[in-house]
Amino acid sequence: MFNKVSIISMIFALVWLFSACGGGEQQQPKSAPQPQAPAATKPAALKGDPAKGKTLFVQSCSACHGQDARGLKGLGKDLVSSEFVKQKTDQELLEYVKKGRTVDDPLNTTGIPMPPKGGNPALSDQNIMDIIAYLRTIHE
Repeated sequence: MFNKVSIISMIFALVWLFSACGGGEQQQPKSAPQPQAPAATKPAALKGDPAKGKTLFVQSCSACHGQDARGLKGLGKDLVSSEFVKQKTDQELLEYVKKGRTVDDPLNTTGIPMPPKGGNPALSDQNIMDIIAYLRTIHE
């Protein structure tokens, strides 16, 4: 019926046929490269809420800085007329409050440590920004 040569010829023809049409895979047309998303940028700066900040200030800061933020002798400085508060950006104040200031820091002028987060580790960055927003409303 079929001899060796005809079987080999048919196999060769089938292999050639399938290879010529890409083995049944459809080629997708190449499109122009898609633009890449921009590299990750800094997150948007947090905005503080002064009303929430006042409550948080009383709860977390008033023991040293007083209910009115005018400071308590031998403890925390006056934050109402503070040049330090006035000169720092909100972001700089956030970083300062998060870190605190030790007694041996040369910039510590009170001899009293400012504990990280005012001694309240539960304060989030948002909470601190709320406190800063409150201080901005009462600063002279």
